[in-house]
Amino acid sequence: MDYEKRNTRLLSAFLVLVSICALKGGRSAEVIRCKETERQALLKFKKGLVDEYDVLSSWGSEENKRECCKWRGVGCSNKTGHVISLHLTEEILDRWHALGGNLSDALVDLRHLISLDLSNNDFSDNEIPEFMGSLDKLRYLNLSYCSLEGKVPGQLGNLTNLRVLDLGNNYGGLMIQNLDWISNLSSLFHLDLRSSSFTEGLKTVVFQKILIIKSLKELYLGGCRFPNDTSSVDAYVNSTFASLSVLDLSGLSLTSLAFHWLFNISTSLLSFDLSSNEFDGSIPDGFGQKLVSLENLDLSDNKFEGGIPKSFWNLKGLKKLHLSSNNLTGSLPDFVGTMVPLEILDLSYNRITGSVPESFWKASKLEVLYATYNSLEGTISESHLSKLHNLKKLDLNYNSLVFNLTPDWDPPFQLEFLKLASCKVGPRFPTWVRTQSKVSQLDLSGANISDELPEWFWDSLPRLEFLNLSHNQISGRLPDLSSKLSGHPLLDLSFNEFAGLIPSFHPNTTCLYLSNNNFFGSISFLCKSKYDVLGLLDFSNNQLSGQIPDCWENTAVDILDLSNNNFSGEIPDTLGSALPMTLHLFNNSLSGELPSSLKNSGSLEVLDVGSNKLTGNIPAWIGTNLASLVILNIRGNNFFGSIPPELCYLTQIQILDLSRNNLSGRIPLHCFKNFTIFVQKSSKTPYGELGTSYSYPIVYNVVDKVVVQWKGRVFEYSTTLYLLTLIDLSSNRIEGNIPKEIFQMEGLVSLNLSRNHLKGNIDPAIHQMESLECLDVSRNQLSGEIPKGLGTLPFLAFLDLSNNNFSGKIPSGTQLQGFNASLYAGNIGLCGPPLPMCPEDYPDPLSGHNSEENDDDAFMNQSFLKEFYITIVLGFIVGFWGIIGTLLLCKPCAYFSFFDRIICT
Repeated sequence: MDYEKRNTRLLSAFLVLVSICALKGGRSAEVIRCKETERQALLKFKKGLVDEYDVLSSWGSEENKRECCKWRGVGCSNKTGHVISLHLTEEILDRWHALGGNLSDALVDLRHLISLDLSNNDFSDNEIPEFMGSLDKLRYLNLSYCSLEGKVPGQLGNLTNLRVLDLGNNYGGLMIQNLDWISNLSSLFHLDLRSSSFTEGLKTVVFQKILIIKSLKELYLGGCRFPNDTSSVDAYVNSTFASLSVLDLSGLSLTSLAFHWLFNISTSLLSFDLSSNEFDGSIPDGFGQKLVSLENLDLSDNKFEGGIPKSFWNLKGLKKLHLSSNNLTGSLPDFVGTMVPLEILDLSYNRITGSVPESFWKASKLEVLYATYNSLEGTISESHLSKLHNLKKLDLNYNSLVFNLTPDWDPPFQLEFLKLASCKVGPRFPTWVRTQSKVSQLDLSGANISDELPEWFWDSLPRLEFLNLSHNQISGRLPDLSSKLSGHPLLDLSFNEFAGLIPSFHPNTTCLYLSNNNFFGSISFLCKSKYDVLGLLDFSNNQLSGQIPDCWENTAVDILDLSNNNFSGEIPDTLGSALPMTLHLFNNSLSGELPSSLKNSGSLEVLDVGSNKLTGNIPAWIGTNLASLVILNIRGNNFFGSIPPELCYLTQIQILDLSRNNLSGRIPLHCFKNFTIFVQKSSKTPYGELGTSYSYPIVYNVVDKVVVQWKGRVFEYSTTLYLLTLIDLSSNRIEGNIPKEIFQMEGLVSLNLSRNHLKGNIDPAIHQMESLECLDVSRNQLSGEIPKGLGTLPFLAFLDLSNNNFSGKIPSGTQLQGFNASLYAGNIGLCGPPLPMCPEDYPDPLSGHNSEENDDDAFMNQSFLKEFYITIVLGFIVGFWGIIGTLLLCKPCAYFSFFDRIICT
């Protein structure tokens, strides 16, 4: 027994010794394939790069890094050891860890390089170096998405072995001055020049120069620019082009006149991209009659009208069809047989009506179905969806479809996107969603759901990043969501009936909408985690209370909306650390002064703290530090003192509401001419430039809102906010005259100066306020006449001049007579319709009715009146003395005795 143990130990020791020797021998026998000259060339190339995240850490001169064939992104030949490929793109590095810097000519020493891919990096301010033309063995060159600039060197024509040349999508920075060099690339299979700029005159010869390459199969010219050239593209059609299989002509401003040559370029096209052009009218039948080999057709973002042509029936091999963002109408055709190979169908953003034909539900290979923003109707049942085994993305948002699915239905697919907004899914929450564990985007907003959110919901959808359940009647309480959802979540539960305390959320949450619910309590949970990517936080219109937490240094929120709650206390100092772009604290019970830390928020566009209990002077730093302000609303507080002249620096201001405070002093002079949007009618901009939009995981437009008083009522503006320009200084104690510049603001829509102590008059220059719709100067001490120009304003819909000292006649023959008389009341000296007529307007009973008599008629009329008055006087004298004389001469005593008898009786 001992003998066996001894032999076993010896055998084990022997095996260990053999292993050690083998390892040492292996290491000593390891062959370094990397050529030293190529290794030094790569290191020199690295020195020119900016590697902020050290993604090329495997590259080095250290002894343990001698084998450059194992460096990240480097590929060597198994036979010769020469470097034959250098791929430093996002697939090799990291999507968010791009390289920068300069492109060193050390690459010339890589003489055996066959493939070079530097795409998706950032080489701003760099041109394509001319030495690239020396890499004559290159077959693959990809410099797309690199932010390269300058002219494309003609030396690239020396790369006669190139099969793939991709210079696309360098943001328009590349300039192509001639195309002669391209003809030398006789082996070229794939050419991508997307978003490049061509010099003048090349538009008419672009096809002549490029399509002469007989080997070319794939051509991408999408988004190319031809400045100052309105001529059409010359197709230069020739039978030698028949081999072209992929053609991208998107974004070239082509019109329908181009179809006469487009269908003749190549009848063997497999992929044809004509999106983002200027095509209009009906979709030509030529697609289904001449391009019968098509597998991918993109006609999106044009102006096509009418229905989908029946000629598409002939496209038996069609896999991808994009028709979104047109003006297509009518019902969907029944593509019997054609739908079988279809994988992607995008019909979104059209005006298609009717029900979905049965053939659409037989497309067993369909992976993507987008039909959002149409007018589709009808009922979708389990039988319709049962054959879509490969369906991954389903977007039927904003249609009138009804989903009639049993609660225990088990779908045959696993969706990644499910969007049924405004479809009728409820009233019960769809339990079949529980089976979709791969879904990352779920939109059931406005889906007629009036149910409690199931407890299984949050744990059954672990990959969820985008969730929109807004505008339903969903109830229940939210659990702790700090470990729920995935990625960088965007969560919208607004306009529901959720209640209880707001819980903690995923620390990587980007947007959080919980407005218009019944949440109560504090929001102190914000201090328990670092929400450093939280771009939007909307808790408005709830019952939240307590103090606003003082821990905003942990967030980087762009839009913060806590309006219409019960928050109290002071605005925390750390709120300025969040550097928001819009801040809504309207209608709470906040007190104290505006924190000076807000002066650090130079990008702040909206400051809305109206209807609180704030006090102090209006800080001068609002004008000096917050130059980007578009909306300033401090109405309904206790601010006092004068209006600081520094507010005049707010050149981008669109809404200035200082009403219902205790402000005094005068309106700053020579100030309002600085307000660009008020002064210039043409300065109004689309709202997208004033607010913020988020694009993770999809574009999700954020619309700011603000409560303003105009036309005598209180309104909340949101989607049409960009149309409103407003100044409201009402209900203060402001005195003095109204500055003349105010009446010269052509872009101002609403002006409210009511309930102050203003004096003076309305300047006649008011006729320049051509955009004015609302003017309220009531309850002041203004005087003088109403200028005639006020009645010429074309859009004036609300006017209140009451309780002032205006006098004279309301200008006649204008729209001023259409306003109610109460809006002129309290002006003792004011007259004319709709008030009583002025004294001088009452007709003289003795005057004629013709006010346009000539001089002769007037003279004769005056003579007649003179004779008339003389006759009346003489008649009175004769009649009076005729009676009195008779009484005196005819027994006067007897006459008076008669009256005495009557009285005594």
